[in-house]
Amino acid sequence: MVRCDYCGQEEGMPYQCRHCGGTFCSEHRLPENHDCPGLGEWDDPGGVFDSGFDASVSGSSTTERSASRGRNLLSRLGISTGPGGIGGYFRRNMTYVFLAIIWIVFPLEFVAFWLGGTDLFRAIFTLSSDNLAYVWTWVTSIFAHSPTGFMHILFNSIVLYFFGPIVERKVGSKNFAILFVGSGIVAGLAQVLATVAVGGTTSVLGASGAIMALMGVLTVLNPNLRIYIYFILPMPLWVATALFAGYSVLVSTAGGIGAGGVAQLAHLAGLGIGLLYGSYLKQRGKGAPKQLQIGGRGRGGRRR
Repeated sequence: MVRCDYCGQEEGMPYQCRHCGGTFCSEHRLPENHDCPGLGEWDDPGGVFDSGFDASVSGSSTTERSASRGRNLLSRLGISTGPGGIGGYFRRNMTYVFLAIIWIVFPLEFVAFWLGGTDLFRAIFTLSSDNLAYVWTWVTSIFAHSPTGFMHILFNSIVLYFFGPIVERKVGSKNFAILFVGSGIVAGLAQVLATVAVGGTTSVLGASGAIMALMGVLTVLNPNLRIYIYFILPMPLWVATALFAGYSVLVSTAGGIGAGGVAQLAHLAGLGIGLLYGSYLKQRGKGAPKQLQIGGRGRGGRRR
């Protein structure tokens, strides 16, 4: 028996949606019955639905005609705008795109050290109180990890690999990308600005804030989701989330917001964003699977 990803009902002969990859009962097998993100991501596959007639009909908008001409131009250049084109590689795959970016950036960090030392590395990859105006670091710092601590990138990658696809299937690749990058930026800025506010200096890097947002989303959608910490210890997701949040608050209270070289406030900010977004999704009837295995969570200094 398999549980429906939408309602949790056990189904002996489940249906798998070819758009989002989820498993559903007979009642929720149709895309429109399980709020399939694929419905919102569908693009006109350049010529399949666009005959060119629509743009010439009286009353069609200038925007529609421009979009049609743009698709035709891309087609002439050999670039497909439909599901089978370049965009098709990213639909429902943004988790793996972000994982690839993280592991591509990691060796580039060593190149930066080799070419320009710590100053170049910090200018490119770390969000710092000393270079807050370097707006590109708001994003690059999300995908960079401590070059001296391999477990930082490893743990973040493991959690992203398991949590990411589930959230992405529920919200769609576009919203997933916005959530991941947006929460990563807010988490990093929260850590840096809070440190500046108390008269300190700091720099942060790592995807932990963004990953905690994914954890927050799933905690709201299915608090009893069973996870296996380090593939061994079974635990409901809400317990793991509560323990993590409590630990971050305790350490921050006792030793400061950057105690132990870990960006605790960034973790909490990311988690808060995820909990809020998860509450919004739950109001729309989103669900989550009942069981999941994860290998661990990312830590970092100031690593997030």
